[in-house]
Amino acid sequence: MNNQQSQDSREFVENLKNGIWLFGVSSWLFGITDRSIASFSDGYLSALDLTQLFTAATFFVAWLFLKPTSKVVASTEQKADS
Repeated sequence: MNNQQSQDSREFVENLKNGIWLFGVSSWLFGITDRSIASFSDGYLSALDLTQLFTAATFFVAWLFLKPTSKVVASTEQKADS
């Protein structure tokens, strides 16, 4: 019983991590798209516009590297193979 609850809570935490990461990816993509449209709408790119786009793109790439690993799926696959 306790082992099942522990497994369920681990799965919940993993799903929560993945959900937060996916929400972050979509948020960063929206932000980059918004900044790009705002920057190119007047036909003139200022240094501030380029800095904002570069900063947003850098944070987006860093966010991609923060993707959580799926430890629960690997452990359940090992149990299924046994």
